[in-house]
Amino acid sequence: MLTVQECLSMCDLTEDEVHAIAQHEHIPEIVAAELGSYLVHTAGGETLIARMIVDDIEEAQVSGNAGRAAALKIVLQHFAETHPSK
Repeated sequence: MLTVQECLSMCDLTEDEVHAIAQHEHIPEIVAAELGSYLVHTAGGETLIARMIVDDIEEAQVSGNAGRAAALKIVLQHFAETHPSK
């Protein structure tokens, strides 16, 4: 059986990026790692991941969670730098 950490190490995304997907989709992190791995290797998938992170930023801002919004902006910046085809 694979652990969450092993899945994270194989999905070409950071733990924070996977967490953003999990939060956006309301799914466990291990499922988000699988979904993220699929999307990051699919045409248009990186754009979908970026949109999920942007949605999470907007949700954090609306709920008044400035700290979470700021952290997610860093996640989005890193994602954009490491996945430039989005």
